[in-house]
Amino acid sequence: MPRMKAAIFVERGRIVLDEKPIPDVGTLDALMRITTTTICGTDVHILKGEYPVRSGLTIGHEPVGVIEKLGSAVTGFREGQRVIAGAITPSGYSAACQCGCSSQDGAGTRHGFQALGGWKFGNTIDGCQAEYVLVPDAMANLAPVPDGLTDEQVLMCPDIMSTGFSGAESGHVRIGDTVAVFAQGPIGLCATAGARLAGATTIIAVDSVPARMDVARRMGADLVVDFKAVDPVEEIMRLTDGRGVDVAIEALGTQGTFQNALRVLRPGGTLSSLGVYSSDLTIPFGAFGAGLADLKIVTTLCPGGSERMRRLMAVVASGRVDLKPLVTHRFKLDDIEAAYDLFSHQRDGVLKVAITP
Repeated sequence: MPRMKAAIFVERGRIVLDEKPIPDVGTLDALMRITTTTICGTDVHILKGEYPVRSGLTIGHEPVGVIEKLGSAVTGFREGQRVIAGAITPSGYSAACQCGCSSQDGAGTRHGFQALGGWKFGNTIDGCQAEYVLVPDAMANLAPVPDGLTDEQVLMCPDIMSTGFSGAESGHVRIGDTVAVFAQGPIGLCATAGARLAGATTIIAVDSVPARMDVARRMGADLVVDFKAVDPVEEIMRLTDGRGVDVAIEALGTQGTFQNALRVLRPGGTLSSLGVYSSDLTIPFGAFGAGLADLKIVTTLCPGGSERMRRLMAVVASGRVDLKPLVTHRFKLDDIEAAYDLFSHQRDGVLKVAITP
């Protein structure tokens, strides 16, 4: 049986490069030959044992590649075509999809943990940090890459761009809004860009890393707050003349950022939470207005599916956003363990790494 290289989760603290069989293609599947992929912060949660997956699973959920083989019932695509698939791969026919929440397709509880819906790659099925990945329900999830766009230009679309933009979308950012984005990692930077595209006229980016704050300005931040130099809540309230922000986007996944995002909201404002949390959250009594402040807390799992991918690539092709600066390092798949070491320890100014087989 033909085999391929893959980054495999072994146990807490160990993701290793090994070999496994190239997947067989089912009727509705497509086999994608990976040309570029990347490492996500969620993969680091897996590496650290903070998110449970089974031993032996191929990790990764951000694929760019070429169709190697199509299932017998798949139409509208051809072998050899350049495509991406979203990190979230909804079937299109589940109850969640029919209710309009396709990202939660397949949600369920295992080992006392609420599995994250339609996130299958590198979670419930083999992912794409490999030479090949099997894409389920291919017609619902594959999207052709427009001519003229490189792999790195669309590399953020499957997850980081989709997730970051959803922070603004779920928060219902409107024209003229003031928005605070807590943490300017890759998702926070995309949330900043998404807020700008949605019509926000004052965007306040919160971080402490100078390089990330510089990129935040390039992504559309009007003001940058260094949380190590000032109290971010006090500074944001000062910058808004005590009014607070219309929408606060939490893009890190910690109690501190969640709490601060809640504290800077205007009455009736929205906290749009994108972070992946590793423990229980506490909602401060005062910041929540004892439950009477008309505040909204919304969460979003990265929207997926072929139409979402088409729209995101259209934004890239239009030139309205340039996410190439987010790719700061490049590795071969053979060096995936070194890439994990760099990315998980956030060394050398890393934002995202491009992995090429």
